[in-house]
Order: sequence, then structure tokens, then C-alpha cells
Amino acid sequence: MAKKQLQHIRVAILACNGFEEHELFKPRQALLNAGAEVDVISPEENSIKAWRNNKWTKKCKVDIALTKANPNNYQALILPGGVINPDKLRTHKAAIAFVKKFLTKKKLIAAICHGPLTLIETGKLKGREMTSYHSIKTDLKNAGVVWKNKEVVKDKNLITSRSPKDIPAFNKAIIETLVE
Repeated sequence: MAKKQLQHIRVAILACNGFEEHELFKPRQALLNAGAEVDVISPEENSIKAWRNNKWTKKCKVDIALTKANPNNYQALILPGGVINPDKLRTHKAAIAFVKKFLTKKKLIAAICHGPLTLIETGKLKGREMTSYHSIKTDLKNAGVVWKNKEVVKDKNLITSRSPKDIPAFNKAIIETLVE
């Protein structure tokens, strides 16, 4: 994979305290390795904490506060999971407005594990094909999603995956889509 293949591509990762460690750090590193510029955006300031194996782990620097982030500056949005992170984001009006702008402008959104919970709040998922962690399957179906049990589901500008074990396929789908 060429280092410069995503040069001039800017990606936002929207997260807050309680994101699943590998679901933020591994896609971010894959994108950086492919030449993309990546900003971690959060309603929290300075840094956010990862959650893994039922405990707090690494901190992640917040590059841009959500209140200062402009969706027009990005070609794609990543929504990591973790149980805590998307549950907090889906109650945050500015976070939902940020995500809606990506959906409205048909920009790439990639969500993994519990990350699609945030997308439900946009009200714009009816008829979309998606996957997720199995415990939120019913939530997505109730939002009108056609749920699939696959490591990656791509539906137009939306890429979803089930869990950390699917991260290699998730990262590959994101990078291939951004290269197109």
C-alpha cells in the first residue's frame, strides 16, 4: 500500500470517553499509514480515555473540539464503538448534527461495533444495509436498517463492521473507498 495513496484526504474520528481502544487507534493508524490526515474530534476537551476489557486504558489526544469542528473540512467520518462512547454521543445534539451533515452530503461514514448507535439518532437509516455488534441488531432494525451478519457491510457511503476482530477488513474497506 503506497504511503501517499490518501494524500489530501482528511478524516474525522468522532469519539468521547469510553471508546473501544482498538476501534479508534487501529483505523487511525491505518489511515495515517495510507497518507491521510486524521483528526480526533470530541465534545470532551484535551483528551479522551479508551475502554478495553472492562477497564480504562490509554488516553487519546483530542485534536479539535466538536464545537470548533467543521464537517466541510473532511471527506470521511469514523465512529468507533465501545458501549459507553456511542451511548454518550447519541445524546449530544452537536454530535448528532455533525454526523447528519456527513449523511446529508453523502460523505463516507464508517462505524464499527456499537458505533452505529450514534447513527440511529440521525433518523436517516431507513432501508440502509448495515452490520454491528450483535447486541444492537434490534436497535438498528427498529430504525429501519436491513441488518446483515458480515464482517463488513458497505451501502453507498456507509461502511459498518461488527467488532474489533473485523478491524482489518473494516480498515481495508475504508481505505479502498477513499481511494475510489
